[in-house]
Amino acid sequence: MKSLDRYLFRQLFAGFVLVALALVCVLWLTQSLRFVELIVNRGLGIGMFVYFTALLLPNFLTIILPIALFAVVTFTYSRLNMDRELPVMRACGMSNWAIARPALILTACVMMASYALNLYLVPKSYQLFRELQWELRNSMSHLLLREGAFNELGSNVTVYVGERTQEGQLLGILVHDETDAERPVTLMAQRGALIEVDGSARVIMFKGNRQVVEPTTGKFSMLYFDRYTHDVPIKTAANVQRTPEARELMVPELLNPETTPGLPAHDFGKHIVEGHQRLISPFLSLSNALAALMFLTAGQFSRRGQAKRVLLAITGVILLQVASLGLANMAAKNLSLLPLLYIGTLLPIPVCSFFMAWHPKRSAKKEARELEFAAQNRA
Repeated sequence: MKSLDRYLFRQLFAGFVLVALALVCVLWLTQSLRFVELIVNRGLGIGMFVYFTALLLPNFLTIILPIALFAVVTFTYSRLNMDRELPVMRACGMSNWAIARPALILTACVMMASYALNLYLVPKSYQLFRELQWELRNSMSHLLLREGAFNELGSNVTVYVGERTQEGQLLGILVHDETDAERPVTLMAQRGALIEVDGSARVIMFKGNRQVVEPTTGKFSMLYFDRYTHDVPIKTAANVQRTPEARELMVPELLNPETTPGLPAHDFGKHIVEGHQRLISPFLSLSNALAALMFLTAGQFSRRGQAKRVLLAITGVILLQVASLGLANMAAKNLSLLPLLYIGTLLPIPVCSFFMAWHPKRSAKKEARELEFAAQNRA
């Protein structure tokens, strides 16, 4: 790699890392707020919460990497233009492709990282995320009863807890069970614990009483106990078979959705399109980079700035992303439109390449004269 290429590549790589990290932090923060209730209501520790939300990061990166690449290529080459570095490079005989070589090397690295994410890391991490989420939401062992509030365990059981210790022990318990509508039961205890047994909840209480009012006679009875176990007839969905989402499956499984047990036939198209998107989406990074390079390296040097070119590059990439999403939704409903997804993603690559290579030397002298004129005026 030439010294000039190393100079440009260092700027591109450093900017790419900073932009990607910033976007990852922002996106992770906004998405993790959805799962704060797991800390508040489910007793999830901070360490487990960080691990739980970090499993979503590979899925975020598939979106962030092309955006970060486009942003850093646009910013770097726009700044080089404003600093008159690109016109000097052209005046030295460098073609647009030679100038763009460091950005294309970075793009190749991003594409390889995207394939690693799409083909392995995203499905594996999202599968772990979904399994952990399923366990947290359906396992009574992870249930945290809110202190100082009446918690409903199903439609007929209400539990009140005065305090919960760090060891998971419940203090000041009140359980009201109306499973038998003709004979509701109220239990009060100084302390206890909530455990899961065969998919149902069980409350173990110490030093309390059991209160029952006979519906026919209206007689009130109270039984004092030192230790009492009350089964709460609530069945969780822990033993129910979970149908995996498309993001959990590998590409061969997505392209052959009939092999996935329990998957409805009307979701076959969505899974097939997801599989093709895994294969084609890394090329969006190349399309985005070439779009930025086309607008910022092709054409003549202008002393009026690069705002118009930057806006055109941003508009082009936005249209490309919208077209990709729209074609994916259309192809999911009608698989015969699947080739359009490839065309919409790959077509910008030869188009941008053509305009980058279109008479690259003819404007070099004009740009040199513009640069010389600008230097004279500045002097």
